[in-house]
Amino acid sequence: MALDTQDLQDAVIDDRERGVFRVKRTTMTADAMWHLERKRVFDQCWLYVGHTSEIAEPGDFVRRKVAGRPLVFVRGRDGEVRAFYNSCTHRGARVCRQDHGNTKSFQCFYHAWTFSTEGKLVGIPDKEGYAHAVDPAELGLRPVARLACYRDFWFVSFNPEVEPLEDYLAGAKEYIDLVADQGADGMCVLPGTHQYACNANWKLMVENSVDGYHGAPLHHTYFAFLASQGDDDGAKQLRSVEARAYDLGNGHAVVDYPAPFPRAIARWHPIYGEDAKDELQGIRDELVDRCGEERAHRMAETCRNLLIYPNLLLLDVAGLTLRTVWPVRPDYMELTGYALAPRGESAAQTRRRLEGFNLFLGPGGLATPDDIEALEACQEGFAATAEDYSDISRGMHRDAATVDELQMRAFWREWQANMLGLGHGAHDEGPKPAPAGVAS
Repeated sequence: MALDTQDLQDAVIDDRERGVFRVKRTTMTADAMWHLERKRVFDQCWLYVGHTSEIAEPGDFVRRKVAGRPLVFVRGRDGEVRAFYNSCTHRGARVCRQDHGNTKSFQCFYHAWTFSTEGKLVGIPDKEGYAHAVDPAELGLRPVARLACYRDFWFVSFNPEVEPLEDYLAGAKEYIDLVADQGADGMCVLPGTHQYACNANWKLMVENSVDGYHGAPLHHTYFAFLASQGDDDGAKQLRSVEARAYDLGNGHAVVDYPAPFPRAIARWHPIYGEDAKDELQGIRDELVDRCGEERAHRMAETCRNLLIYPNLLLLDVAGLTLRTVWPVRPDYMELTGYALAPRGESAAQTRRRLEGFNLFLGPGGLATPDDIEALEACQEGFAATAEDYSDISRGMHRDAATVDELQMRAFWREWQANMLGLGHGAHDEGPKPAPAGVAS
């Protein structure tokens, strides 16, 4: 399938007068779409690479793959944070072969070329075997085009002309702040990751992660479990009049709703037991003192599923999770989940946090397997209906509840604009009100 401009224009039907929004299913199946996405989405946007807490000390590093490119995210011995391509400038082999650690240098296992944590080439066996024109100063590790940080969340871009990160994040900054401010001394990524795969297109997981419509029917087992523990209001919260979806600009979107889950951040739930009440109340009191009652309420009593376009999900729900979604093929994605927590919280609080994550979003939890099965069922259905359109019209003529689909439409408008090479999409479906306590 060769793509032309008309194919990309036809990929999304956006009829705002009639309230009809549809996406052609070839966007999920065609090799040509996937290859063009790599060039016009993943080679152009800001992409999440890591958190400051993962490389807190000089010499700390983590190995990452970002949009198919192997990278080393490292704090140099000089204290500066950098991101390099994980490829030796001699013959191309990976120079970093561990997922994380602390080091004084990176040595390629193939021919023993050695690089400092600042990326300089500092060791060449038989250096005298090279003519003077071979200058080690020109053969250091290659840095990514752009690297920037917001509130300890680091992003890279392979586009040297990309806009400043804070401009790109637009309204998503307010929601990142709600997470970053939960810890008096900042936040940290907890050890360990949840790595898994799904036989479906990556955009389905992006949709699913901010979709409140599927929560009650697909995850009924989870809400039934909560009801068995003395909480029979969980599923109702997703349909509360306070639950809303917001287009945050530049493809970012969020669903923001009263908490239907146990919340380790200062909200007691019967599942935690009576002995947790005092500690959680103390955390709540500290939040109120530091952030004010309104903001403390939003941190403790509400949840948010935040999409940072194109593929980072910050899920402040049952636990606090960073999820990256990477396309490998049109019908296959790889995902990684990282747990976030306030620095210095108690062991008991971390245990509650991780238990909440594992119960809902963990590999054997009561939500993730449901989601994977549903997305793979969609992808299987596309084999029979690839030329058809999926409907994403719900709520197009009303204020956006979490069970509506404004948030997915925000993603798809940005995606189409990117694919057409037009920059940011047009987001003028309607007003974008700021939720209580968040600046507009």
